[in-house]
Amino acid sequence: MEPFHDPLRSGIMNVQEISNTYHQVSLARTRAMNSLFNHYVTLYFPEIERFFNSTRSEWFCRFLLKFPTPKTITRYKQETFIKRAWDIVGRKVEKTRLLAEIYDAASNSIGLPVEPGSLAVETFKLQLNRFYELTLQRNELEAKADQHLSQRNDYQHLRTIPGIGPIVALIILAESGDLTRFSHYRQYLNFCGFSLSALQSGNQRGQYHLSKRGNARLRYAYWLAATSAIRQRENSFREKFSRYIHKDPDNPDLKRKGRVAVASKMARKGQIAHALVRTDSDYRGFYEFSRGT
Repeated sequence: MEPFHDPLRSGIMNVQEISNTYHQVSLARTRAMNSLFNHYVTLYFPEIERFFNSTRSEWFCRFLLKFPTPKTITRYKQETFIKRAWDIVGRKVEKTRLLAEIYDAASNSIGLPVEPGSLAVETFKLQLNRFYELTLQRNELEAKADQHLSQRNDYQHLRTIPGIGPIVALIILAESGDLTRFSHYRQYLNFCGFSLSALQSGNQRGQYHLSKRGNARLRYAYWLAATSAIRQRENSFREKFSRYIHKDPDNPDLKRKGRVAVASKMARKGQIAHALVRTDSDYRGFYEFSRGT
């Protein structure tokens, strides 16, 4: 039976509401982004997509609001365009070369030659504004979450774990509640859905797999943290993942299982989230030292 907790009495009601709102804003933002790239950008300026290298590229939204189509760029000479777009793209390394490449892409674009003041462009900019506003809302919620949780010890302890940033820590605390209410780490693994189960019929037993009977969003948070941690250079999670896939590093199924194993390790007692909060301590990192030097 899962330990029950009252969000109001445990003081995490605000945390849950921030987390739920962030989830809804992120979903809406993803839908808006897919609509932009699958329809509008493909029709009017397909070459610009290669310059969108991060979902946090706010400059990209501001740029397209100012220059939504190739014609809005090529109506200027290259030097004039670079001056007009200089402040929009923000702080960039080799900014002149970036803008020159965008100008060249616009000059050779295969997008539909719509007029800058047409209704088609207006609807494109309407969707761009929606995507940009959702981006700003997401940033605001991230700042509010960090400000609200920064004084909590459990939040600070979770942030010391490789791969766990402000939002993943927010989701863990919002979905887990008070981690100290779990008397044993196996209770917490069951709550997350990281426990193993197998179908059994008579004397025959199937292969073990995750039960997935726990909190799906909590499993997703640890999966994100595990994916981020194994990309870092030196920590125990990367080492565990490397050992897990050692026999067949290119096997996608083995990689998936390795990520699940790392995510489970993060939640397991003695290996992080549950133990850190219960013992009121920070994560002690693992570092590899080269031998023979």
